[in-house]
Amino acid sequence: MEKIKEKMNQLRFEADNAVTRAEDAEAKNKKYDQIILEKDQEITSMTHKVSVLEAELDKVDAKLAEAKASQDEGESLKSTNENLTRKIALLEEELDAAEKNVKETMEKLRQVDVKAEHFERQVQRIEQERDQWEKKFEEMQQKYKQSQAELDNMVANMESL
Repeated sequence: MEKIKEKMNQLRFEADNAVTRAEDAEAKNKKYDQIILEKDQEITSMTHKVSVLEAELDKVDAKLAEAKASQDEGESLKSTNENLTRKIALLEEELDAAEKNVKETMEKLRQVDVKAEHFERQVQRIEQERDQWEKKFEEMQQKYKQSQAELDNMVANMESL
């Protein structure tokens, strides 16, 4: 019996050890379950963070593409602006040349106008001289006719004598 009691004690001891080990294993299992749960929550949190960061990355990529497009557009506008600036400069040069040409033409026109006035005065003076000469011519013709008539009278008087 003693062997049985010893065996029983040994079995109880082994059973107590097994229960202790089982309780320890259960405690470790609970601890690991808690760690797994925490890690799952961490994974869920990280997954959420990753999705948020991916969304932010998409937004940043879109902004980057928009910025590149704006930069390209800005460069295009800058090029267009430079072209327009060159055209404006050329047009200003043409305007300056046209204004200079207009000034020269206006000066020539003024000179021509002055010459025209001078010639008009000369024409008026010459016309006055012509009118005077015509008047003298008519007077001289009148005198000539009178003289001719007197001469004819004298010739007739002389012939009648």
